[in-house]
Formats: sequence, structure tokens, C-alpha cells
Amino acid sequence: MAHLCALAFLILVPTLAAEGSQGSTPRSDAVRLFLDCRACDETFIRTEITFVSYVRERTAADVHVLITTQTTGGGGIEYSLQFIGVGHFKGVDNSLRYTAPQIATQDQRRRGLVSILKLGLVRYVSESPLATQLSLRFDEPADGLPFVAQRDPWNFWVFRAGGSGGFDGEQSTSLRTMSGNFSANRTTDRWKVLLSGFGNHRNQRFELAGGQTYTAVRRGYDGRGLVTRSLGPHWSIGATGALSASTFANYDLRTRIGPGIEYNVFPYRDSTRRLLTLYYTAGVQTADYTEETIYGRLKETLMDQQFEVSLGLRQPWGTASAAFETSQYVNRNGKFRVSAFGGMDVRVFRGLSISLDGRLARRRDQLSLRRGAASVEDILVRQRELATGYSYELSFGISYSFGSIFNSVVNPRFRGAGGF
Repeated sequence: MAHLCALAFLILVPTLAAEGSQGSTPRSDAVRLFLDCRACDETFIRTEITFVSYVRERTAADVHVLITTQTTGGGGIEYSLQFIGVGHFKGVDNSLRYTAPQIATQDQRRRGLVSILKLGLVRYVSESPLATQLSLRFDEPADGLPFVAQRDPWNFWVFRAGGSGGFDGEQSTSLRTMSGNFSANRTTDRWKVLLSGFGNHRNQRFELAGGQTYTAVRRGYDGRGLVTRSLGPHWSIGATGALSASTFANYDLRTRIGPGIEYNVFPYRDSTRRLLTLYYTAGVQTADYTEETIYGRLKETLMDQQFEVSLGLRQPWGTASAAFETSQYVNRNGKFRVSAFGGMDVRVFRGLSISLDGRLARRRDQLSLRRGAASVEDILVRQRELATGYSYELSFGISYSFGSIFNSVVNPRFRGAGGF
């Protein structure tokens, strides 16, 4: 077998070397494209758009296409395409949008995106030697009539329902889970109404030494509502309502209702690329606890307020997000929470990217903690919320790539092959 592997290697290496000097070389007269999209089928795009040369570095491109997405009120996806000229095309920028409806399949979405991407690239390719090889086609409607907007019998309302369940186990353990969800949304330029509900049940069983059995059950449900009204390109007002129950958090029933106001430093139309919002809300909560809390209460009414500053950026150099939030119970002295979050994924220089995400919170707002010490079993399987003064998360990553910046050949063979 070793001799056969060595023979195959000796045959393949010269073949690969010869191939590299032939058909895979990119055209020098094609526009160089740097495609920047996290939600795209790049393999499909490369096979459908062959009149450009794809590069892996923005600085080596003639045009940088930044594609961002956001969900529409009807459950579809809106793609925002920013065409940014680089090098001798610097200053030649453009923007296009494509909206895929909720009922569109993945193939329909990617084909629609490719069509819009082709339109945007024409501006640049028309100034290249390949311009003479371009052609324009118009698909006339079958009835020959202009497009007329249809009446919406649902008045912009979109409903969704779903559920899931599963079980797994071994000789000494078993796990069963069930969950369900429902939502009803209505989104227009002026109004947004969001209603949602969620419920879950988790049953985990352990067989212990001596024939003993321990069963851990966690269940809960959550319902939320939001109504918001646009007051222009920067301001919005609204109100939220919520109710929930949780065996983990010691709530038989918890409710909240309160108004809020938000200001966006940037116009909302730029939300796919940049957001800087300031949000404030004040509300009333009611709490009905399952067991007596460490403060000796089974029920109480609370007044709260919350302030949040949030930043989100998606730019040619990468992405970044940050948020700072502070909240407090007005009628419970000293009960508050302060938290901060930050994340980024940045191209430092050619081929080198770094990512960093972190979250830190200072907590003094755990009013629902059960009275009495938690058992070892409760702690190990997370059956109940535990007292803490802080929480944190941190993750980071680094990547570096080098080699050919032009290789855009698509070859799906042996896609599932691997090692051990």
C-alpha cells in the first residue's frame, strides 16, 4: 500500500504543477473583485459570475462589495449591497438592495442576489477590456402589463409557529426535551408590532450508586410584546410588555410593562452598516415566587428603569459592536445591574485578522433567589439560580492566510473526505 501511495503522489504532483501554469491563471484584463459577505453562497456566486477576477485581499481589488442583511417585517431577507471603488475606481461607489420574500427557497434567494450583484458590477466592468463582451437582456412580463402592487389581505401581519423535541440516553442517564414557539409580527415604515411566545420542558434522569435515581426537571415559558412608532430618521417611541415563569429562576409568574424611547445617531436607513442608539425605558414589574426568597418574600411589585447605549458597525475593515447597559429597581435600594459588551472582527493588515468578544456584568439585582442552601445535585445540573456578584465571558481568535490572492477555482469533488 505504501508503494501505491508513493506512485500516486509522483503522478499527481507533476500534473498539479502543469495545471497551475495553465487554465487556473486569472485574466489580467478582468475587474478584480473582493467579495465581503458572511451570509452568501460564495461558491455559487463564483460559478455564476465569471467575468471578474476574485481576490482575497481588499487592497488588491478594483471594487469591494460589502453585502449586509437584515430581516424584513414579512420574514424575508433584505440584502444591502455596497459597491466601493478601490484603486483607480476610488470614489466610484454605488448601493443596491435586493429583498427575498419569506417563501423564497435558498436557491431563489441566491439567484436573485446574483442578478443584483451583476447589475452593480456592470458600472466597473464597462470600463474594462471585457466591456465589449457584455450584453443586456430584459425579461418582458408574460402579460405585457406593468407591475401593479397587489392588495395585502393580511395587512402586513406575519404569523409563525414551531416546535421541537428530542430524547437521548445511555444505560445510566436519559434526557427528554420539548419546546414550542409562536410569533405574530406587523412591520411598516411607521409602526412595528412584535408578539412572541416560547415554552420549554427538560427532564433529565440519572441513576446513582446504590440503585438511587435523581431526576432534574426544568421548565418555563416566556411571552413578549412590543409596539413602536417611528418619529423620523432618528427617533422612535414604544412600549413593551412581558410575562414569564421559570422553575430555574423561582418564578411562578413574572410580568412587566413599560414605555421606552430610542434615539439613533445615524439615520435608521443605514442600520445594516452602522447603528449608534441610546435607549431608555421605565416600567412596573410584578413577581409571584415559587418559593420564599432570601428576602422573605413570596410576592412583590417593583419599579424599574434601564438605560442602554449600543454601537454596531459593518465596514470594509471588518465588524465591531459594543453596548453598555445599566438598570435598577427604583423601590429597592441598592438593587442594580451594570453590564458591558464588546466584540470585533478586524482585518489588521494583508491576510491577518483578529476577533475578540467579551462581556462583563456587575450584579446586585437577584431578588428571586430561593431561601436556603442549594443541594450538590442542584448545583451540578443547574436546577436553580445561584447567588453571584458578577459574571463574565471572553473569547478571542486570530487567523492568517497567505499565498495566491487570485485562486477562485471551484472544485466540489471529495467534499466529505476526511482523515480519521
